[in-house]
Amino acid sequence: MKVFNAFKILFLLLTINIACANPPTFNQISQQQLLQKTVPVQLILDVRTPEEFSQGHVPGAQNIPYDQVPNRLDEIIKLSGDKNAPIAVYCRSGRRAGKALTTLKASGFMKLFHLQGDMNAWQASKLPIEK
Repeated sequence: MKVFNAFKILFLLLTINIACANPPTFNQISQQQLLQKTVPVQLILDVRTPEEFSQGHVPGAQNIPYDQVPNRLDEIIKLSGDKNAPIAVYCRSGRRAGKALTTLKASGFMKLFHLQGDMNAWQASKLPIEK
């Protein structure tokens, strides 16, 4: 079982590295769509560090750092309900969110959204944050 999990993690890491050379595009969700819930998102996933998250995050967001996503897929399924649930992902500027989205897509998650402008744009728009 441990060997299988190690191969699974290795596969995901290789997928991420290949995708970073030619990053895929993901559906965008605007700040207003997220705030007004016009797109029914089940999970808002902040993939920044716990320190960044504690300084302020999108209301209702859950924190799983991007480099922990491969090892915490079961937790993400529990938080979202299932792999078909809509998930919005963001980081500070987009790079880490792209890596997390690539991992989630490779792991079979189907309805993935990238928050336009990430946390930088959220703060620049002076939208509400939780601490």
